Amino acid sequence: MKTICAAVVGTGFIGPVHVEGLRRAGVEVKGICGSAPEKSAKAATALGLERGYRDFSEVLKDKDVAAVHLASPNRVHRAQVLAALDAGKHVICEKPLAMTSAETAELVAAAKRVPNLVAAVNYNLRFYPLCLQARSMIRRGEIGQVFHIQGAYVQDWLLYPTDFNWRVLAEDGGDLRAIGDIGTHWLDLITFITGLEIESVMADLWTVHPTRQRPPAGSIETFTGKKSAPPKGEPVTITTEDYGSVLLRFKGEQRGVLTVSQVTAGRKNCLRFEIAGSERSLAWDSERPNEIWIGARNSANQSLLRDPSLLDESAAAFASYPGGHNEGFPDTFKQLYRAIYDDIRKGKPSAEPLYATFADGHRELLLCEAILNSHRAQTWVKA
Repeated sequence: MKTICAAVVGTGFIGPVHVEGLRRAGVEVKGICGSAPEKSAKAATALGLERGYRDFSEVLKDKDVAAVHLASPNRVHRAQVLAALDAGKHVICEKPLAMTSAETAELVAAAKRVPNLVAAVNYNLRFYPLCLQARSMIRRGEIGQVFHIQGAYVQDWLLYPTDFNWRVLAEDGGDLRAIGDIGTHWLDLITFITGLEIESVMADLWTVHPTRQRPPAGSIETFTGKKSAPPKGEPVTITTEDYGSVLLRFKGEQRGVLTVSQVTAGRKNCLRFEIAGSERSLAWDSERPNEIWIGARNSANQSLLRDPSLLDESAAAFASYPGGHNEGFPDTFKQLYRAIYDDIRKGKPSAEPLYATFADGHRELLLCEAILNSHRAQTWVKA
């Protein structure tokens, strides 16, 4: 098997997750690049990597590196993606792909100019085996016609006004935060599972904490800083939303509703959905990822546990352990990278890959902009 070497850009919460997922997928990780040379060196030492790159240009100059993983702040995605593609590197970019749909359209066009390169967006939640199972069941017609979908993605890591991270700032993360950061995961997952296309949206967003306290260090790492009281900081005006609800209309007349929150106490990282069909319903919760509920009217409801021997072949292919041996969030990265690097080794992207492409990332930005416009106008907006 041809050895493929990768580099990761970003040393915060998600960058090291990429490193672990790549290693578990059998991909060599050459090094990591942070926002400063000392951050790169520290992360490389902690992760046992060969190189801590001084800056992004060093990553692109490294001829051993075939693929670049971008886990950097949203505001730099566009420039880094374009530079990586121009350098002949495969690109796996964290969501959102860029800050605006104009930028993502530019990146889709750039990727089309280099058809031999894989250009993917890191929507890892597609690769929970039971999400793939739900997709297979719907495509086989097992739940009948989809009627409606309800669900949420809720967390508590920004519950207090003293919780602060670069993601809360519009200039760094974009005008949408809870929707852009976690809501897009739900939207991508639901359209991936059902095959439905969102036609229009009606949104209501709320900034629960219009002022937050920026600590002297400037930020805390994502999902950290909960146990001790943060140092007194300076007040900063916040315009991005802590909470949002979105009504959805799909092409085909199906309906849906999504709620997102980063201020729900006790919910650490909970994505859930319930899909109602004419024959059955399906429900799944990311905090209990190894079981899916199957509802029926004229027979007993069922709870299917993740067991490769009981899953559809397409789902079983991304379950590495026998039933009863739980798989979770880190495993989704491994399985995503298995799919991506299979295509990299083949020399070109698959015609219909299971992983999200730049076109999928562009679609998510169009949805985000429609959601923001809907909230501002307080009316339905075509997506």
